[in-house]
Amino acid sequence: MKILDADATTRSLPFDALINQMEALFASGLVAPDRYHHTMPMLGEQDATLLLMPAWTETLGCVKVVTATPGNSARKLPAIAGSVLVFDRATGAHLVLLDGAALTARRTAAASALGARYLAREDARHLLIIGAGKVAAQLADAFRAVRPIETLRVWDVFPAAAERLAEALREEGWDAQAVSDLQAAVPQADIISAATLATDPLLLGDWLVPGQHVDLIGAFTPSMREADDRALQRARLFVDTKFATMEAGELKAPLETGAIAQSDILGDLYALTQGTPARTGADEITLFKSVGNAVMDLAAAITATLEPEEGTHV
Repeated sequence: MKILDADATTRSLPFDALINQMEALFASGLVAPDRYHHTMPMLGEQDATLLLMPAWTETLGCVKVVTATPGNSARKLPAIAGSVLVFDRATGAHLVLLDGAALTARRTAAASALGARYLAREDARHLLIIGAGKVAAQLADAFRAVRPIETLRVWDVFPAAAERLAEALREEGWDAQAVSDLQAAVPQADIISAATLATDPLLLGDWLVPGQHVDLIGAFTPSMREADDRALQRARLFVDTKFATMEAGELKAPLETGAIAQSDILGDLYALTQGTPARTGADEITLFKSVGNAVMDLAAAITATLEPEEGTHV
């Protein structure tokens, strides 16, 4: 079995190939079991989460085990840790063990880019990143794979973290700056992508302007939110899968209060990749909410398997 560390996993998942593979799987109608979600109580900090996510085709399968520990931010440790095991469907043989955190960050950013391929304006050039963690660091390259992104602005609840990410992006050649005033930064962006562990809304709908695309990544449990009800009410709403309406506080709470209705959610990645109308005008605000899906992990597993990397064989 080949074992790829974080760097090797990242190298095995170029965004162009990953986004295209993900698009092909959703367009084919491939489904996977809903992820298994377990809350792990923590003492004196936000609860941790254990996620189990399997998926397979006729030839290849994978299962991901992930822990999400929000309290790690105070320890200066990554919030997400995990592994992805790739196996042969015909024999059950274990083929590759991939770094789960690196794979999750890449496939999560790729899913956002896939949504933007259908929902963001063709001329979107200015990206605002809310958050400065591992997923946020992937977003510039991911969105550039589908739109002509030129300008990056980064905001984080910890200004020093935003500056560190902006500096790293500048070193990669980006026009990137950290910003301290989120309300002022929002109207300037063509795409706003939030990848945080926020439990209260950071992005307010009254700040949005016509033509923007909003991408919400971080709120993956019912107690988490990155945007308020007004943001959802002003936008054409799409999700990665219908499971998002049951799992994400972003949608679950406003559906329960009546702030939005099920009929306001116009489609998911299956529908978008199979031809459902997406953006129908340059002045529309679109919003894509993702919580993650094992089909995305499988797309990454297939891509990594097809992109040979040197690993440790055991």
